[in-house]
Amino acid sequence: MERLRRLRATDAIRAMVRENHVRADELIYPLFVMEGSGEPVPVPSMPGVFQYAVDGGLDGIVDRVAESGVKAVLLFGVPAMKDEVGSGAYAEDGVVPRAIRAIKARRPGMAVIADVCLCEYTSHGHCGLVEGGRILNDETLPLLARSAVCYAKAGADVVAPSDMMDGRVAAIRAALDAEGLKDVAIMSYSAKFASAYYGPFRDAAHSAPQFGDRRTYQMDPANGREALREVAADVREGADMIIAKPAIAYLDVLKSISGATDLPIVAYNVSGEYSMVKAAAANGWIDERRVVMENLIGMKRAGAKMIITYHALDAARWIAEEG
Repeated sequence: MERLRRLRATDAIRAMVRENHVRADELIYPLFVMEGSGEPVPVPSMPGVFQYAVDGGLDGIVDRVAESGVKAVLLFGVPAMKDEVGSGAYAEDGVVPRAIRAIKARRPGMAVIADVCLCEYTSHGHCGLVEGGRILNDETLPLLARSAVCYAKAGADVVAPSDMMDGRVAAIRAALDAEGLKDVAIMSYSAKFASAYYGPFRDAAHSAPQFGDRRTYQMDPANGREALREVAADVREGADMIIAKPAIAYLDVLKSISGATDLPIVAYNVSGEYSMVKAAAANGWIDERRVVMENLIGMKRAGAKMIITYHALDAARWIAEEG
């Protein structure tokens, strides 16, 4: 009789034959950075997540991240002012460039990834320029490229376009190269779906659309093969890493992408996925630690090399405790 249980008999044997692992240095912690110098502001729909002032609480959370073993942060700006063209996204003294400079001054070895999008900075909340209720793709590309260059000059190691405008990776790569920023990597949100799981993030970033929705540029959740076309386009345009977002409900897409490219794949364990786990755990319905780690290992099993997750600091602590 074949006895597969022999390889599950003890903790030591299970560890020896384990196929996938989650490591702290594969996790990326998202940070919301805001103007001012006040105390961190809690995000009500995301327990344990805060907005951090560049001149206030940012140093403290950056130290916590570094000390946890997590080596990278992903920055989202929460500007004090918004306008129709999202000018805060590419202002040299904007909230994200200042945060990048502060982090690099305090923790030079930390990898800083800057999200590139206009939605947090536009008064209408869309990811591109708008005319007559229509999102303008080509007219938006120079502003995205300008934003990426701004963050790279401030010290970002990686820029991460999340807007889902066609051609934005090529535009950003050309702009970075033209400025002599050839070593700055592009982590592209290639397979980003128009998902209901983003609700808590939009509370945190104050980025909900003021009209309509984002279905004309983010992907239809019903489509899987289309994601491979999006990935292929971004690879051709010069992407260095590929993000699939959300993660848990799209593990099939993540698996397909991992078989279609040799580039590093990043799963984004998004805000709604995080908040559902936190709410269920707060009610005593689940074991938070076990569920989080099971979710993360599922993403690794599906092909993710790295995981962006709001659970990163807790997960890093649990990994350390397990030795």
